[in-house]
Parts: sequence; C-alpha cells; structure tokens
Amino acid sequence: MGSGGYLSELWLSALLLFLLQAVGGSALLHAGASDLPLVINTWAFRKATEAAWSTLQAGGSELDAVEKGCGQCEIEQCDGSVGYGGSPDEHGETTLDAMIMDGNTMEVGAVADLRRIKNAIGVARKVIQHTGHTLLVGESATMFAESMGFPSEDLTTQKSLSIYLKWLNRSCQPNFWKNVTPDASKSCGPYKQTEDFSREGKNILEKTVHVHNHDTIGMIVIGQNGSIAAGTSTNGAVHKIQGRVGDSPIAGAGAYADSTAGAAAATGDGDVMMRFLPSYQAVEYMRTGMEPTVACQKVISRIRKYTPFFFGAVICANTSGSYGAACNKVPGFTQFHFMASNPTLRQPSEQIVDCI
Repeated sequence: MGSGGYLSELWLSALLLFLLQAVGGSALLHAGASDLPLVINTWAFRKATEAAWSTLQAGGSELDAVEKGCGQCEIEQCDGSVGYGGSPDEHGETTLDAMIMDGNTMEVGAVADLRRIKNAIGVARKVIQHTGHTLLVGESATMFAESMGFPSEDLTTQKSLSIYLKWLNRSCQPNFWKNVTPDASKSCGPYKQTEDFSREGKNILEKTVHVHNHDTIGMIVIGQNGSIAAGTSTNGAVHKIQGRVGDSPIAGAGAYADSTAGAAAATGDGDVMMRFLPSYQAVEYMRTGMEPTVACQKVISRIRKYTPFFFGAVICANTSGSYGAACNKVPGFTQFHFMASNPTLRQPSEQIVDCI
C-alpha cells in the first residue's frame, strides 16, 4: 500500500473515531440533560404543575415557576387546603402560610398567619426581594403585603363559613386543645389550663382527623442549568387554634432547596413534621449521594420512630433531576399522589408511591 493510501486510511479511522465520540458524547449529554428541567409538587395538583412548567418554557426563572405554580393552587383553592375560603380556624377565620427558597443564594421569604391577603406565595417572594428578613407573621405581615400593593380581601367564603358553623354545632369537635377545662373533648371554649395537668392528655383530633385537613402544595423546580428553587403554600390545619403556624413556612421543614445537593418538600401533619426538619434532612441525605426515594423514606422512618401514626409525605429531587417520594402508611392513607414534569415525561404526569 502506498503512503497516500495509508494516510487516507489513517484519516478515515481518525474521522470515524471522531464521529463515534461525537455521537456517543451527544447521547450521553442528552441522557443526562433529558431529566432537566424538572417540576414536581405534592398531590395531584396538575394545573399547578402546568403553570410552573409553562413559566419555565416561557423563559421564567425557577423562582418565577415556584411562585406561579403555588399561586395557581391559591387561585384554585386546591382541595380547600390551599388559598382563601378553606381550613377556618377555631374563630372561623382563614389565614395563610407560604414560603419560597432560592437554592443558589439560600435566601428565603416566608409569611405565616397571613390575614386578608389571597396571594401568600407572592407576598413571600416580596420578602426576599424587598426586605432583609426571612419570615413575617400575622397582622404585621398583612401590613407589609398591603405596602407591596396586594389588595386586602375577606378570605371567608360560604363554604368555609359552613365548615365553621357545623363544627360549632358539633360542640367544637374535633379540636387541638388538651389538658384544659372545660373538657375540650366534649365542649367549646374558652378554655383554661387544668389544675391537675397530665402529660398523658391526648388530642381528640389525632384520632379523627381526615388526611385532607393537612394538605399543602409543596413544589420543587430545577432549571436546565441546575438552579433549584422550592416553595409551599397552605391555609393550615382546619379548626386550628388562632396563631398556630405549621411546617409550611419554615425553611427546612416545609421545604428546602440547595442547588449543590437537591431539594425536598413536605406535606401532612405540620405540627409533628416541623419538629424533625424533614426537608432539610432529606437534602443532606442526598448530598451524601443517597437516591431521592431513599432519602425521602429515611426521613419518614425517622419521624415514625417517635410518632408512629403521623400523617405525612415528602418529595425529593437531586441535582441531576432524579426524583422520588415517600409517605407514612396509616389507616385511610396508603398511597401518595404527586405530580412531575420533565422532558422525558413530555407532559405533567401523576405519580403514585405506596406508603411505608
């Protein structure tokens, strides 16, 4: 073979190798990138997922997507557990909790016990944008919202009023009081602490509460570039004592995001779950390389060790776009439904996991 033929053969071999590397490299890139961007949220709140996904596709940021997604649930009053007109407290008023977290800067904006303002997640975003604080609460949070241009509106509806009146007619059953007089398991308040205080006092609500009394939308958004945001919105536990704040607006409890590790969000009995910072714990598990589903399961198991019959679930996603969820199995709650959307799924899809 002449030198020209040898050089031609060498050139062809080099070209073939280059093409194989190019094709293989692009295939690997596609495989790695196909899971991003990602939107996941608790419960089968499809329109919330669609709103967040559409925001990303239109060029919005991850924070924009979380705000729009959770905001959609506030408008729709998802399951009556998010937004106005749901979960009246023991005085008949609906109040809102929400938070949003930037996984790049670790900034958090949150509001709790927000009164007369419908767009709680929007106010939480303003806390990041216009203050050096993290959490604003109660009437002062409402004043801040009004200064940011949010209209003051009555959050009571005919439905929430009906829920409240029926509860009053049932002698305020169930409720969250214990170790008080008169007997909170038989009558309405006002209550005073009993002289003979017993640590064994049980809250009647623990035995009778329906799972939908504790729903929250928790959402995780991961952009194409790996930036992560998370957020929550809820109107809290129905018939709660005035001033009660659950896990939803607490960073690390209701949700947590860190663009170097992943994100998680929780839903369920916030009074129990917030004691364990499940969202923060799940993210730290994923930081060690643990798969999202396993991270979720571990935080559920950790809570169950102390409170075996708690109602709750957690969603988790890591930096590559892998995601998972877990829930605690109790009577009436054996599966957890959540939503996910990424390029592989092509459209927002309902996911189901069996509780452990």
